[in-house]
Amino acid sequence: MGREELHITVPSLFKCPISMEVMKSPVSLCTGVTYDRSSIQHWLESGHDTCPATMQVLPSKIFIPNLTLHRLIHLWLHHSTTAAATASLISSHQVRVFIENITENVDRRDCLEKIVEFANARDENRRFLADFDGFVEAIVGVVCKSAEMEVVELVVRVLDLIMSQNGVKERVYTSIFRSDYQKWFASICLLLRNGSVNSKIESARVLEYLAALEVTESKRRIAEEEEEILTELLRLLASENDFNLCDAVLSCLIAVSVTRSVKPRLVRFRLIPILSEKLLNPNTKLSTGGKSVKLLSRVSTCPEGRSAISEAPKCVAAVVERLMKAGTEDAVAMLWGLCCVHGDKKVKDVVVKSNGVTKILLVMQSECEGHVRRMCGELVKTLRVGCKVGGSGGDGALRRYETKTTHIMPC
Repeated sequence: MGREELHITVPSLFKCPISMEVMKSPVSLCTGVTYDRSSIQHWLESGHDTCPATMQVLPSKIFIPNLTLHRLIHLWLHHSTTAAATASLISSHQVRVFIENITENVDRRDCLEKIVEFANARDENRRFLADFDGFVEAIVGVVCKSAEMEVVELVVRVLDLIMSQNGVKERVYTSIFRSDYQKWFASICLLLRNGSVNSKIESARVLEYLAALEVTESKRRIAEEEEEILTELLRLLASENDFNLCDAVLSCLIAVSVTRSVKPRLVRFRLIPILSEKLLNPNTKLSTGGKSVKLLSRVSTCPEGRSAISEAPKCVAAVVERLMKAGTEDAVAMLWGLCCVHGDKKVKDVVVKSNGVTKILLVMQSECEGHVRRMCGELVKTLRVGCKVGGSGGDGALRRYETKTTHIMPC
């Protein structure tokens, strides 16, 4: 089967967050996010005054050339051009041989390593593998047959690479539950516990794909029947400092938490204190903070979650602090639910003492969606009832703010 030369996968740091193309002239904004000059110029000239990645309002629109990244991209382009010319090709016949070998445990690890290399090269290769008859079912079955961690790691790596292809996650789900699914999930738990950081990230992403299926049964089985997975994910979230791993675990938990019965379990496994620590850590990335707030917003919709958050004033204060950062909509929704819908006095007191009224008014003034602005308005009305004149973040602060921004009329 004839093919073009393969190309090296583009490192995500080299891609512009707007165009998703390799940056030709990388420049950084005051938020610390780097974009290609032409893309960010077009964004700002279109009337936006926020950072596209973080949605923070930009106090300054000055670009700073990222010369270090520019040099790295130049070196990478030179290297990848020469590397692509020597990349090996895999034909349909070879894939058929690989499937037979990994099924019969003949040079299984070597075959999987070659498949990983092939799938890593470019999206066309991943589509080729995903569409190849019997391939997905064969590699899913390997997890139930092999006790070698290295083999399971390679299978998960392949799945992580192809799960986004059309129809793959549905076939993976079906294959898992037609086989010894308890052994399959036990192997994933072992990777989450003892695998490399990359393997843990890939395992969390595969679980996220499965949990994101429009099949209630998939979420229930992952979260309820395989409770050990939730335990391991939360252990990683509490103990690991790798930002990419934390982000992957949070994304997985967000996908799983859609199911109503899962939320009380997460609270019981001490999710609230774990997320509080993440939000209070000054070194936490914006994306991690945003996902932490989203997960808090999800669990705040169950009685157990509301009770735990109400008893965690530091958690509420940390969410208030994040109002103008990533996760604004989720932070507002959580505070609105606790303060306006359920009238939690403890939460209201913490929001007021944390200068929350002023921050909520600032959110109203920013380019937020209409429903977010409405929730902010209701929050301000509710919080003003408990504000003390002249107090920190109280009605005195509110009145001082209103004199400077007369176009905001929350009450």
